Amino acid sequence: MAERTYASTLNASPDEVFNWHARPGAFQRLTPPWAPVRLESFEGIGAGDRAVIRLGPGPLSVRWVAEHHSVEPGRQFADRQVQGPFAAWNHVHRMDPAPGGGTRLSDHLTYEPPLGPVGEWLNTMVGGPELDRQFAYRHRITEQDLQLHQRHNPDGRPLRIVISGASGLIGSALAAFLSTGGHAVYRLVRRRPTGPREIYWSPAGGEVDTEKLEGMDAVVHLAGENVFGLWTRRKRHRIYESRATGTRLLANALAALDAPPDAFISASAVGYYGHQGARLVPEATPSRGGGFLAAVCRAWEEATEPAAAAGIRTVHPRIGIVLTPAGGALQLMAPVFSLGLGGRVGPANQYFPWIMLDDVLGALYHLLLTKDAVGPFNLTAPAPARMDTFTQTLASVLRRPALLRMPAPVVRRLAGEMADDMLLKSIRAVPDRLQTSGYSFLYPDLGAGLRHQLGRTLAPHDGLMPQRPGHKRSVPSREAT
Repeated sequence: MAERTYASTLNASPDEVFNWHARPGAFQRLTPPWAPVRLESFEGIGAGDRAVIRLGPGPLSVRWVAEHHSVEPGRQFADRQVQGPFAAWNHVHRMDPAPGGGTRLSDHLTYEPPLGPVGEWLNTMVGGPELDRQFAYRHRITEQDLQLHQRHNPDGRPLRIVISGASGLIGSALAAFLSTGGHAVYRLVRRRPTGPREIYWSPAGGEVDTEKLEGMDAVVHLAGENVFGLWTRRKRHRIYESRATGTRLLANALAALDAPPDAFISASAVGYYGHQGARLVPEATPSRGGGFLAAVCRAWEEATEPAAAAGIRTVHPRIGIVLTPAGGALQLMAPVFSLGLGGRVGPANQYFPWIMLDDVLGALYHLLLTKDAVGPFNLTAPAPARMDTFTQTLASVLRRPALLRMPAPVVRRLAGEMADDMLLKSIRAVPDRLQTSGYSFLYPDLGAGLRHQLGRTLAPHDGLMPQRPGHKRSVPSREAT
């Protein structure tokens, strides 16, 4: 029987830590983005409640059913395997008052690998180290989320927040983050609603269930056609219409409400600026784009005008290249780099306006709750990286060479129009307004952010924002092998 214990001290009370785990979205927040894990159902953490999970990639996945037991409200809950890949599994989550204040969070695992001696060897070589990485990540996320809620919503006021695009990469993560903070999340859906927190809308049909939007505190609008893929005429039409037409429909609906939301956070992108070369690009930079994406972004932002004219605080987060192995650019690049086949795409001096998914969530939360935040805000890290720097940093984190190159002509041949309009543009965007408004980045350093996202660190607090005075970190940082 194998045993492992992971512990760290958090700057929150045991009740706060327990409640965070008990709320909807906690399982999603705790699932590492590199891990092939999919939640099928989750009943809660009460005694007898079950979670059904799929572990592993695609057709090779196995079903894991866990049942919760030994629940002590505010202090403890545990889960044991009912069905799954292990011969036996029990996991005790414990929250105890720490001697210097805060909470000592511990996860104690007792498990028996399958396959006898072979399973024990695999656990030593692969399974155990992977658990170490996953639980370091879980402790970072728990502390990180609690800090963000303490900092931006210190009185713990629950809000009613509507999200469009809630099934997308950013939207699904934001919904889970807000839910674990105690907020009520409502999802705009294009199918007929199946639950009380779903609100129907049809951008194509020009329909919105405005009655259910009455009295909401905020709307975060993230819906839009994925820009990746060959830009056929039909694809370009979907990209444009999903942003310009869908946004204007929603803005008009909000403007007509008797009790409109206080804030309308409507996504945009750094593609607004067009190709900018090596010059710094704060929010005051005018668009130089004559390309398709710049035109889309301008129309996207202009479509919010009815909401702004109605007095709704309207914000345009211009989002950069979001980094997470759960989707987007890093999901495509990480496996290639892990095989030692990675390399630079396009010119070495092209700027790459990156931002970790964690900071996208934190920044959106900050803008949602900052009463004087209006207009455009760059959601990019403070230090945008040149393409050669990004490539070498990713390769270093994965401990692989990055010797290959994909010259611009090859990129153009493979990606067509999208190459010049998106992949080969240099945008050295900087988050001047975001930082001036008081946002503190979780991962301002590219290397630390990639180690966190890819599970290449065993530090439970690596890269996090400064702690409150008097808070003690109890586990030293060390890098994973």
